[in-house]
Amino acid sequence: MSPKAAPTRSSQQIGWREMVGLPRIGIDRIKAKIDTGARTSALHAEKMRIDADDPQIIHFEVPLKAEKRRIQCSARLVGVRAIKNTSGKPENRYIIATRLVMGERRWLIEVSLADRSNMGFDLILGRTAIVRRGITVDPGHSFLAGEPVGPQPVHPTMPK
Repeated sequence: MSPKAAPTRSSQQIGWREMVGLPRIGIDRIKAKIDTGARTSALHAEKMRIDADDPQIIHFEVPLKAEKRRIQCSARLVGVRAIKNTSGKPENRYIIATRLVMGERRWLIEVSLADRSNMGFDLILGRTAIVRRGITVDPGHSFLAGEPVGPQPVHPTMPK
């Protein structure tokens, strides 16, 4: 049996849920569940449509249940992938790339757009969003990273 690897100096411990930001699509803070059992991150999105003039752009709406408001979003489409839903059945989902802000840290992640209306969290962060980031998850705690810090969200007419 190999010994447990000690966290590095640059490692960050996060809880099983965190407040994060997705500023490139106009979301300054959203509660995310950290789900290391899920490979891909998923964001609750409605009214998804491909831009008529540019098929690489997708428009969608994110209803933030906790704040009782809706955000109109646009993002560059990375692709469409078959992803298993919570029942284990594959479904084709749109994938976007966006910037994640967690505490004072920020990096690009891929996120699938999905119907999460019956789920407790509008955003799930899967393991590919945090792998090789020096992050360890403490399942006994929440909100260890602090509030997302950084530039205010922008709602671009064309994703950057």
